[in-house]
Amino acid sequence: MMTIETTTDLRCAIETRDLDLFYGSFRAVKDVNLQIERKKITAIIGPSGCGKSTVLRAFNRMNDFIPSAHMKGMILFHGQNLYDPQVDPVQVRRLIGMVFQRPNPFPKSIYENVAWGARINGARGSMDELVEETLRDAALWDEVKDDLHRSALALSGGQQQRLCIARALAVKPEIILMDEPCSALDPLATLKIEELMRELSRNYTIIIVTHNMQQAARASDFTAFFTMDPDRAGVMVEYGPTGQIFTKPRDQRTEDYITGRFG
Repeated sequence: MMTIETTTDLRCAIETRDLDLFYGSFRAVKDVNLQIERKKITAIIGPSGCGKSTVLRAFNRMNDFIPSAHMKGMILFHGQNLYDPQVDPVQVRRLIGMVFQRPNPFPKSIYENVAWGARINGARGSMDELVEETLRDAALWDEVKDDLHRSALALSGGQQQRLCIARALAVKPEIILMDEPCSALDPLATLKIEELMRELSRNYTIIIVTHNMQQAARASDFTAFFTMDPDRAGVMVEYGPTGQIFTKPRDQRTEDYITGRFG
């Protein structure tokens, strides 16, 4: 398997070129050309069924686990096509981590939730220091530092989601994918996640799928709007700075969606 040679001289964090995504013979997403900015938060918005999550999962090859899923085109990361047959998908998922819609901590202690992934990925040095550093990065340390060996399942929903973010951070990714990470959380927990995303974007590229227009407007630097064409395939209508997308969209379909006229 070929490993990904990382470099610091990058114009963008990840790029799609003429990306088509399929489930069997059904083309779920077509002709996506997208350059994601490094160390920024990019929101992907659009109506249900337009392929937002399918695109997100393509970035770290999570669609590989769906037997009928396949793709055409390219996804470039550090100049390499992530779907080259020689690329190791396990390494892809280490460098491009994912946080899911519902918190899914392991049925282990808080400590082991963070340490387990780091350990199997060959982390060296003090595991205690890594766990503390990662929990601090996820804005959770002060809440759990005195009870690290308690079951992660005993945490609140918002705490569990921040623990899942810490678990993703522990393997030192470059990009963090978030698929509706706040949809199961209350408003206070949602704001904490948004504040955490902003803090993390100093060091990580974050791509978030959200149905929440207010969240996209508050939390993201860039926004990509997707919709469906007459064949029900997802298409990207426009992409740009969030302020421009929400105040001066170039396409009438974008304006109709963000103002609630459809979707």
